[in-house]
Amino acid sequence: MALTLELAGKGRGKVEPNPMVGAVLVKNGEIIGKGYHHVFGGAHAEINAINEASDKCKGAILYVSMEPCAHFGKTAPCVDAIIKAGIARVVIAVTDPNPITSGKGIKKLKEAGIEVKTSIMELQAEKLNAPFFKLMQKGLPYVIVKWAMSLDGKISTHTGDSKWITCEESRNYVQSIRGQMDGVMVGINTVMRDDPLLTCRHKEGKNPKRIVVDSRSSLPLNSRLLKTVCDSDVIVAVNRSAPEERVKRLEQFGCKIVCTNNLDGHVDLKELFKRLAQMNMTNILVEGGSRIITSVFEHKLADKLMVFIAPIIIGGERAISPVLGNGIKKVSEAAEISEVIVKRFSNDTLIEGILRYK
Repeated sequence: MALTLELAGKGRGKVEPNPMVGAVLVKNGEIIGKGYHHVFGGAHAEINAINEASDKCKGAILYVSMEPCAHFGKTAPCVDAIIKAGIARVVIAVTDPNPITSGKGIKKLKEAGIEVKTSIMELQAEKLNAPFFKLMQKGLPYVIVKWAMSLDGKISTHTGDSKWITCEESRNYVQSIRGQMDGVMVGINTVMRDDPLLTCRHKEGKNPKRIVVDSRSSLPLNSRLLKTVCDSDVIVAVNRSAPEERVKRLEQFGCKIVCTNNLDGHVDLKELFKRLAQMNMTNILVEGGSRIITSVFEHKLADKLMVFIAPIIIGGERAISPVLGNGIKKVSEAAEISEVIVKRFSNDTLIEGILRYK
């Protein structure tokens, strides 16, 4: 089963909004076929494994990291191919959380006389596809917050300069992460200050949708985002008080507008994330600035944190910190990071982990 999970991970950033799935066929103690879901709309892992095994499938054991589908989508049901191939036993890591097919694949396999065993390395399988599980179970995308800061906790100088706090190696790694995301989110202040592209500069990565939280629809018409709107979608989140003429102008430039409730003059982020989930966006990388990061934390919307720390001191009372607001009253109330991973990029340090709120 560990091999199926390893194979599944090869589809990261290419199969969303589908889950990553791996499959291995074993007969007489030998692997006769392996497969994983390569790309959204393409053959599923089970089909690729069956095709590799060819006519050897009869009587084999299929190990698969998620319950085989039993419905017609972009492809035909995998359970039908499993039954037709004469596979004798199916070992499944985790049940599919998608209500369209959840439990139905297992049921159909059993009805066909195939022995089924489930919940093998279940926790590892759920962790691998945490964004998919959240989308299916909560109707929200998986939110990763990322920032780069100095040793004294500053993301820019008091003048707003932030290029570049971290080294080129760190920035290249961020590009690889972007290429795995469905969307990258920033606030309008970041756009005004940096005029970013928010695309993936790695050839093997996909361009995420660019999401700008812009309550008053102030996105400059000469911004690089609008100049490249044909390269990747630009989604502008406004509130219901945004000037209608500005909203229409952004639509004319090709932007997709998401209008939320007016939450104290700001965009309602929880409503925004729900709307993005309805667009089948599985994972969102929030890159700043500090106002957006603060709002995400205050509303407990982030699932994972990635912090790049550079060995420099910026200083200054008016230099910007990543998380602002009123903060907590007691240290015991602080959000915690679990499953911590530490990586090094030249002299920079990356700390990442799963957020746990009190």
